[in-house]
Amino acid sequence: MNPLVERWSALGERAWTKNGRLGFRLIVLSCLVTIAIAFLGPSTVTLNPGPANGSLLPPWFIPVEWGHRIGLPLSEWIVVPALWVGITVGAVGLVIAWRAVTAGWRPRIHLMFYLGVALNVATACVPALTSADVLMYAAYGRLQRLGMNPYAITPAEIFRQAYDPVLVFTERPWQDTPSVYGPIASFTQWLANVLGGESMHDIVFWLQMMAVIPFIVICAVMIKLAHGDAALQTRSVLFTILNPLLIWSVVAGAHNEALTLVFAIIALWFVRRSAFVTGIFIGLAGAVKVSLVFYGLALMWGYRHDWRKVLQLGVGALIPIAVLYGVFAPEALFAASRNTGYVSGGSWAPWVDSALAWVLPHSTARSITGLLGWAGMVVIAWMLSRVLPWHAVPGATLPAERDPLTIAVRTAVVLCTAWLVTSPYTLSWYDLIAWAPLALLVPNRLDWLLAVRGTALSVAYVTGRTVGFSDVMVNVVSFAVRDVVSTAVQWGILIAIVHWFWTTNRSWPTASFVRQGWRELLFARRTRAAA
Repeated sequence: MNPLVERWSALGERAWTKNGRLGFRLIVLSCLVTIAIAFLGPSTVTLNPGPANGSLLPPWFIPVEWGHRIGLPLSEWIVVPALWVGITVGAVGLVIAWRAVTAGWRPRIHLMFYLGVALNVATACVPALTSADVLMYAAYGRLQRLGMNPYAITPAEIFRQAYDPVLVFTERPWQDTPSVYGPIASFTQWLANVLGGESMHDIVFWLQMMAVIPFIVICAVMIKLAHGDAALQTRSVLFTILNPLLIWSVVAGAHNEALTLVFAIIALWFVRRSAFVTGIFIGLAGAVKVSLVFYGLALMWGYRHDWRKVLQLGVGALIPIAVLYGVFAPEALFAASRNTGYVSGGSWAPWVDSALAWVLPHSTARSITGLLGWAGMVVIAWMLSRVLPWHAVPGATLPAERDPLTIAVRTAVVLCTAWLVTSPYTLSWYDLIAWAPLALLVPNRLDWLLAVRGTALSVAYVTGRTVGFSDVMVNVVSFAVRDVVSTAVQWGILIAIVHWFWTTNRSWPTASFVRQGWRELLFARRTRAAA
């Protein structure tokens, strides 16, 4: 055996690597680092939500004028490394905690849940960090309050002509970009503006609540789905509300990923109860972000042996889609297509895109990179479908391979993970859509791969803002961390999945395999009809 492998194996056998309490302490420490840095007030990593002007609502932080008296803001060379360490410590804590659970440790579920709620609410009560997305959400809502269409007009078109107390706090680079969000997301942005009035500070608070409350609901539903299996319930808490990588990327950044996912997770709750109601909720999910189409496909695949339920699912999904997109926001249906041509730093794509751009026009290189991403998604999805374990979700009355909820959960993991790791534009907060259903599977290699991927992308986007940083931080440090280290990690994830497939269950979708699949599908339908 390789000496390095031997040392790694020996490390994994040490007691502290399976000490659940130690894992929890590290997770709490990670969150406290985030909260403390945000509470210090606006800096290179902490957003400026504007003055409170006497409001008692969060986000709470040391006012800028007070901070100047005590030497704030801290240097970027302090806050950036501190957050890197905090994220890494949290990731290590997560790994230690789930290894303890795998080894048989069973903490009390309700205490874990309450701890997660406390950490998330505390994180949501300080300013958002490292991403100005929440300011753009506020801006899109502000445009709606002013009677304008956020899908056609950008915030910059307004604030460059006249002062606006909300739009003035938006940041580059998205000020000239119209909204790409679905009608439900747009409604929450409008509602936050109604509740927050003319104060960006108060609007941000309501947007933060609209990020953290759905996150809490997701975890609660996951615990219910895992009812009867203490190990899966523990994974459900640990992979969602107590996951420091998600607390950091979703809640600390005040992203709307939880709002996107909450309807899809509720849809899973109804899979065994009503295909029509399941369809209603997956349609609502699609009305937040179209990326939830992967959950829709997973649910359809779960019902594939019963065409009546497939039809009920489709009709149920069509109702909110038709009403919300067709009546209230037809432009939103095509808005997300604006994101398809982007390449994000830290993904696998920059190296390929840059290499192609040496010999091809930029637009052609970008198109080829995008096509490679879609082709890669199909290949990786196939590979994951061959290696991910089958484990019936609690409450199943059929074998795992026939239970619609189990099939839907496993397929959601396959499709969402394949999309995440092959998309040229990918960010750490997107990972929530894979972490949640993954909790209902038994421990597998994907636990590790998502943790490594999430850590790398989270660290890479500590310097995600495009304002305030020095040239050295942007052009040297950030470039090295994001475009070298994180991109290398994403390539490592792809290689690890291929290796997993190649060494575990190397099988291909041959013609005979497809024919056999159709025979099984048709046979199952005839048997059900005869019954």
